Amino acid sequence: MNDPIADLLTRIRNASAARRRYIDLPHSKLKEGVVKVLKQTGFVAHYLVKEENKKVKMRIFLKYSGERQPVLQGLKRISKPSLRKYVGCHAIPRVLSGMGIAIVSTSQGLMDGERARDARMGGELLAIAW
Repeated sequence: MNDPIADLLTRIRNASAARRRYIDLPHSKLKEGVVKVLKQTGFVAHYLVKEENKKVKMRIFLKYSGERQPVLQGLKRISKPSLRKYVGCHAIPRVLSGMGIAIVSTSQGLMDGERARDARMGGELLAIAW
């Protein structure tokens, strides 16, 4: 697998479209950081990290509205392994006028665009979600 973040986002997008309750995938610290940002901003209900047969897995529980409509409408990978995208604190995009989030990898760890702007930190723009 060349791009684990793109794989994570695709799995979440597909499971949300299929109205799945949760998804299981291999664990990594970077994936956990992205899911943690999604949970803090309210796009994911919660997640668990567990070890099975000496392999660490992560289970992500998706969030739906009252009529079983997915809260997460879209995910898009911005910075790719073939073309990295770095932004300063003033260049972090506002997704759908604040209705979405930008996921930024800073020197202080992964955070959403609003927190990065408030902390006056730029970094690699990993993805956007709305």
